[in-house]
Amino acid sequence: MCLAIPGRIVEILDEDLQLAKAEVGGVRRNINVGLVSDDADRISIGDWVLIHVGFALSKIDEAEAQATLRALADIGAAYEQEMAELHASQIE
Repeated sequence: MCLAIPGRIVEILDEDLQLAKAEVGGVRRNINVGLVSDDADRISIGDWVLIHVGFALSKIDEAEAQATLRALADIGAAYEQEMAELHASQIE
Protein backbone atom coordinates (compact mmCIF):
# COMPACT_ATOMS: atom_id res chain seq x y z
CA MET A 1 0.00 0.00 0.00
CA CYS A 2 1.28 3.48 -0.81
CA LEU A 3 0.27 6.33 1.44
CA ALA A 4 0.66 10.07 1.01
CA ILE A 5 2.70 11.20 4.00
CA PRO A 6 3.44 14.69 5.33
CA GLY A 7 7.05 15.80 5.02
CA ARG A 8 8.89 19.00 5.91
CA ILE A 9 11.05 20.76 3.31
CA VAL A 10 14.64 20.94 4.61
CA GLU A 11 16.48 22.11 1.49
CA ILE A 12 15.74 23.57 -1.94
CA LEU A 13 17.93 21.59 -4.36
CA ASP A 14 17.11 23.14 -7.74
CA GLU A 15 14.54 25.88 -8.28
CA ASP A 16 14.54 25.46 -12.08
CA LEU A 17 13.88 21.71 -11.87
CA GLN A 18 11.58 22.24 -8.87
CA LEU A 19 13.43 19.78 -6.67
CA ALA A 20 13.63 19.91 -2.89
CA LYS A 21 14.74 17.66 -0.07
CA ALA A 22 12.01 16.67 2.38
CA GLU A 23 12.23 14.90 5.72
CA VAL A 24 9.70 12.21 6.56
CA GLY A 25 10.05 10.32 9.82
CA GLY A 26 13.74 11.15 10.09
CA VAL A 27 14.50 10.09 6.50
CA ARG A 28 15.44 12.70 3.89
CA ARG A 29 14.49 12.26 0.25
CA ASN A 30 14.58 14.37 -2.89
CA ILE A 31 11.10 15.24 -4.12
CA ASN A 32 9.55 17.18 -6.97
CA VAL A 33 7.57 20.24 -5.81
CA GLY A 34 6.40 21.35 -9.25
CA LEU A 35 2.76 20.52 -8.56
CA VAL A 36 2.60 22.86 -5.54
CA SER A 37 5.10 25.60 -6.32
CA ASP A 38 4.50 28.48 -8.67
CA ASP A 39 5.70 32.06 -9.04
CA ALA A 40 3.05 33.35 -6.63
CA ASP A 41 3.59 30.70 -3.94
CA ARG A 42 7.10 29.26 -3.79
CA ILE A 43 7.97 26.29 -1.59
CA SER A 44 10.37 27.31 1.17
CA ILE A 45 12.49 25.57 3.77
CA GLY A 46 10.27 24.65 6.70
CA ASP A 47 7.10 24.23 4.61
CA TRP A 48 5.06 21.07 5.05
CA VAL A 49 3.85 19.14 2.01
CA LEU A 50 1.88 15.97 1.45
CA ILE A 51 4.15 13.55 -0.47
CA HIS A 52 3.25 10.58 -2.64
CA VAL A 53 5.74 8.63 -4.79
CA GLY A 54 8.29 11.42 -4.80
CA PHE A 55 5.92 14.28 -5.60
CA ALA A 56 4.54 16.96 -3.31
CA LEU A 57 0.78 16.86 -3.92
CA SER A 58 -0.25 19.77 -1.72
CA LYS A 59 1.16 22.30 0.69
CA ILE A 60 -0.24 21.93 4.22
CA ASP A 61 0.26 23.75 7.50
CA GLU A 62 2.09 22.21 10.46
CA ALA A 63 -1.09 21.55 12.44
CA GLU A 64 -2.57 19.59 9.52
CA ALA A 65 0.72 17.72 9.07
CA GLN A 66 0.82 16.68 12.73
CA ALA A 67 -2.86 15.67 12.70
CA THR A 68 -2.29 13.61 9.55
CA LEU A 69 0.77 11.91 11.06
CA ARG A 70 -1.28 11.01 14.16
CA ALA A 71 -4.11 9.66 11.97
CA LEU A 72 -1.64 7.59 9.93
CA ALA A 73 -0.09 6.19 13.10
CA ASP A 74 -3.58 5.16 14.24
CA ILE A 75 -3.98 3.11 11.05
CA GLY A 76 -1.40 0.73 12.47
CA ALA A 77 0.20 -1.95 10.33
CA ALA A 78 -0.07 -0.26 6.92
CA TYR A 79 1.58 2.92 8.21
CA GLU A 80 4.23 0.98 10.13
CA GLN A 81 5.05 -1.03 6.98
CA GLU A 82 5.29 2.15 4.87
CA MET A 83 7.65 3.76 7.40
CA ALA A 84 9.78 0.60 7.67
CA GLU A 85 10.12 0.50 3.88
CA LEU A 86 11.04 4.19 3.83
CA HIS A 87 13.78 3.68 6.42
CA ALA A 88 15.12 0.61 4.58
CA SER A 89 15.21 2.25 1.15
CA GLN A 90 18.41 3.66 -0.33
CA ILE A 91 16.87 6.14 -2.78
CA GLU A 92 18.54 9.55 -2.98
